[in-house]
Amino acid sequence: MPKRLSRSRDADTPSPDIDISELGRLVRQKRIDEGLSVRHAADQARVSFSTISRVEDGAQPDLATFTSLCAWLEIDPSRFFAQTIRRAQTPLDEAIEHLVTDPALSPAAADRIASVLRDLYSALATKVPSPGPEPLAVHLRAASVMRPGVPERLAALLRDMRQALQHLPST
Repeated sequence: MPKRLSRSRDADTPSPDIDISELGRLVRQKRIDEGLSVRHAADQARVSFSTISRVEDGAQPDLATFTSLCAWLEIDPSRFFAQTIRRAQTPLDEAIEHLVTDPALSPAAADRIASVLRDLYSALATKVPSPGPEPLAVHLRAASVMRPGVPERLAALLRDMRQALQHLPST
């Protein structure tokens, strides 16, 4: 969740969840293109003039300000968020999730039914060959504090390592 506006960031503060430099650049560009002063742009965006100034300088807005600025810019807020890869949920996981959240079942009963479902599934399900290599997904908690380009280079390195390991003869 975006943090409140601040003039400075100390080194221990994690990087923002949104691309603030792009937001500030777009705000400044629209203001300049339309020949607006900071105060007039702030009035149109329904935020304070000091907020516009701080966002243009790279400060991170709170959620309400962020959505107001996106509406003023006429752009989708999701444009600023980094995409993450989520693991697809299998039908078995989905069924078990429903059991666990069913208020009519005690936790012990849900666990017993889930155990039976897992056993049945493993006994009866057939393996479907995958069309290609499985996607590589790595969660990097430190990615938000890495220098630009490092997560991408790390991902490329991991792909290369995986490909090399797949070509090794099995023992």
